[in-house]
Amino acid sequence: MGQVMGHTILEMDEPEHHLYRGLVQQAFSRKAMESWERDLVVGVVDECIDAFVADKRTDLVRNLTFPFPVTVIARLLGLPRQDLPQFHRKAVELISVGFDFDRGMRASQGLYEYFCGIIEERRVNPSDDVISVLTKAELEGERLTNDEICAFLRLLLPAGAETTYRSSSNLLFGLLTNPQQLDGLRDDRSLMTQAIEEGLRWEPPLLTIMRTATRDTVVDGVEVNAGATIVVNMGSANHDEKVWDHPEEFDIFRTPKQHMAFAWGPHMCLGLHLARMETRVVLSRLLDRLPGLRLDPDADAPYITGMTFRAPPTLPVVWD
Repeated sequence: MGQVMGHTILEMDEPEHHLYRGLVQQAFSRKAMESWERDLVVGVVDECIDAFVADKRTDLVRNLTFPFPVTVIARLLGLPRQDLPQFHRKAVELISVGFDFDRGMRASQGLYEYFCGIIEERRVNPSDDVISVLTKAELEGERLTNDEICAFLRLLLPAGAETTYRSSSNLLFGLLTNPQQLDGLRDDRSLMTQAIEEGLRWEPPLLTIMRTATRDTVVDGVEVNAGATIVVNMGSANHDEKVWDHPEEFDIFRTPKQHMAFAWGPHMCLGLHLARMETRVVLSRLLDRLPGLRLDPDADAPYITGMTFRAPPTLPVVWD
């Protein structure tokens, strides 16, 4: 990831991590989150729904859950609307680096050059977008360099767009394949928060994350040497039968407990509040605008797939 994104928060330990996180999280304040929901996210989701609402049939992945998060990121960054197709294409190429490394690296360099030009412009003419906030952020006398801002902006694509598209798709899959639970949520919106958390627990968008042992230790009876790479399976943790009753079942009515979809500790996901808010908006607007939303009975049954990132490739639906 360091090769692709640059030196980011993912690779940092204390005290560097604390300082850097303190700087970048200034762009994700509670006040900003409230204004983003009101002034941006609802509008982006409605634009997507407007394009297919009259058809009474669509693929929710292709036409909603896949495009809307990267559009939100682009607008949070204050990018010109005419740049969105190019930005989206580069974002997908960057995220697909595991399949085509050279193309991913070219996309990374292209985004670096693109962002650096915008960063320089924002330093001279700041606005209220995330890039402007990052150029002005200061903590303990330290400020972010152009390279540090570029690294964070590139990280936002897989961290802020890819995972949100997958987590919202997985939640919709769980609800659509359990229509009684979908009806329960439709009738009682107070279930929204626990429905979102159950979706994250049941099918997290990212199954695994890497950690490096900083010293010799023992984990559950297994000796781990300093410097060893550990693959932490958060998806498995979320299905631990010692913690969850019937963990393989999707159940929005279960008693909520702390899950591991956003990791834990100092590196807990910086964008978890944004992800939850976006998912709440997309699900609320679907329920508001598509009465009788259900799986398309004439389409192939959807499924969730993926060894690291997981999501349904398609979600064919109809409504009244």
